[in-house]
Formats: sequence, structure tokens, C-alpha cells
Amino acid sequence: MSTKNLTKLLEKDLGPISFGGFLRSARTMKDLSQTEMAQLLDISKSTLCDIEKGRQQVSIELAAKIAKKCGLSEVLAVECSIQDSLRKAGLKMSVQIRKTS
Repeated sequence: MSTKNLTKLLEKDLGPISFGGFLRSARTMKDLSQTEMAQLLDISKSTLCDIEKGRQQVSIELAAKIAKKCGLSEVLAVECSIQDSLRKAGLKMSVQIRKTS
């Protein structure tokens, strides 16, 4: 399934996807506690909690780094990070990211 199709399917069921939600879903799929995930990412548990709850945004660089460390889709992670920034700015825009060679 393509990232675009997966994103649309998830948004239909869950509403707009955020990077925090993406990360929380990945953590629970891997059956990791917040403490374990924070250790894996080399961040504090409180920082992880803030990211998951949307209280802290991550840069696109950090989103890609987190995705790579967790074995997740970098494309989806970066797309979610950018969408979070657009929503926070109140801009009714969307992005679609694709990997280039």
C-alpha cells in the first residue's frame, strides 16, 4: 500500500494524522513503553510524551531521524511533521512527500 493511500485510510478513521500520533502508534505497535521508546530515541520520557501529545513539534530532520531509528517510513514521518507545522500556522494546505533517487 502506498504512503498516500495509507495516510488517507488512517485519516478517514482517525482524523488528521500528526507526527505525535504516528510516533505513539509506532511505539504501541512495537509494544514499547514510553520509557523504552525514549531510551531508543535518546530523548527524555517527558519529551517523548510532549511529542506524542502534540505539545512539542519536531523538525523534519528529527522526524526523519526518529523514523530511521525506529524502522518506520521516513516519508510518512516527514509528511506528518510538515502537516503539523501547517496546521499550527493555521494554513489550509497539505503536502505529499515522495522519496527521490
